[in-house]
Amino acid sequence: MRGAVDPFPDSVTPDQIHNEIEHVSAERHELWQRLADGLDSTIKSEIKDLDVRLQELWQELRMEKARLRFGEREEIVRRARAEERLERAA
Repeated sequence: MRGAVDPFPDSVTPDQIHNEIEHVSAERHELWQRLADGLDSTIKSEIKDLDVRLQELWQELRMEKARLRFGEREEIVRRARAEERLERAA
């Protein structure tokens, strides 16, 4: 199982994140298959860890897609403030 270390460098693509989601999902599926053979608390714990990791990856994917669509957060805030100043001046 993967540790808590982020497998991605600072800049990642949605495809890289999606590939990691596929990898973690496959690993999770294998663990579910092993768990079907008999109750094992270690496997249950690993599945829970992978579930958390999958949630984090999906969130990271949503954030990256939003960044690509709308731009960096600072740029969005800057544009919104500029529009607000224009509206007040009008």
